[in-house]
Amino acid sequence: MRVEIDEKSGFCYGVVGAISKADELVAKGRRVFSLGDIVHNDLEVARLQRAGVATIGPADLASIEPTPDTRILIRAHGEPKSTYALLEQCGLKYADATCPVVAKLQRLTIEADRQMGAVGGTVVILGKKGHAEVVGLNGQIEDRGVVVEKVADLEQVDFSKPIFLLSQTTQSLRLFAEVKEEVLRRSEVPDQVVIKDTICRQVAGREEHLKAFAREFDVIVFVCGAKSSNGKVLFEACHTANPRSIKVEGPDELSAEMFEGVESVGICGATSTPHWLMKEVERTILDLTSAL
Repeated sequence: MRVEIDEKSGFCYGVVGAISKADELVAKGRRVFSLGDIVHNDLEVARLQRAGVATIGPADLASIEPTPDTRILIRAHGEPKSTYALLEQCGLKYADATCPVVAKLQRLTIEADRQMGAVGGTVVILGKKGHAEVVGLNGQIEDRGVVVEKVADLEQVDFSKPIFLLSQTTQSLRLFAEVKEEVLRRSEVPDQVVIKDTICRQVAGREEHLKAFAREFDVIVFVCGAKSSNGKVLFEACHTANPRSIKVEGPDELSAEMFEGVESVGICGATSTPHWLMKEVERTILDLTSAL
């Protein structure tokens, strides 16, 4: 059987930076606390916890002793302004691992809010409600933005006023195009609509790549954490191209029956999927199918 791991799958630039920062701090003997899961993959989070990186929420900050060696890690998704104020209030030092692409988008969100505030308009953010990146984006502007997850959510928007549309970095290009088209169609002041495609191409470009990759194999095993928003989008791309696509969090979910009569298996994953986990999946598949 041919088993192949997609070379373009795995951590994106921002996640690599955040995890590298965490590993670096641990190596220096720091007490490291990550504000939320550093990556939406439970197995990678567990690895980091074993190394000494604890996961906490903002409500836990007040109970952490601000020693010289304590560091709060701000993950790649970024944080709202209120988090930085709370860190200062608690006297805690932090290491900011916000992805540069997200940080740039945060600055754009602030500028968009300034522009819309001057003309009584609305900032519209295409993104998953409650997602850490979206919370961080809207938190730059005191939650004045309107978050939409789909075209139907645009019912919340007042189309008689100017609109500034931007997007969570890991959103689907197809969905963004649909929302953009609907905003322009319904706007009563189209000359006062600003559209900014802020989707990260390192992520978005993977959709077409994975569709092509998925077509090359009898079965696709897509590895990602249940919490991964990006994973849902990329798995959908795989499944569209190859209906025999299976989504798993780890090798324990695999069985020999999945690969009966199969001659080739492709393994791929989300931007939050570590390469070591895809390698474990590969080894498991080879072990399970050795007797078939």
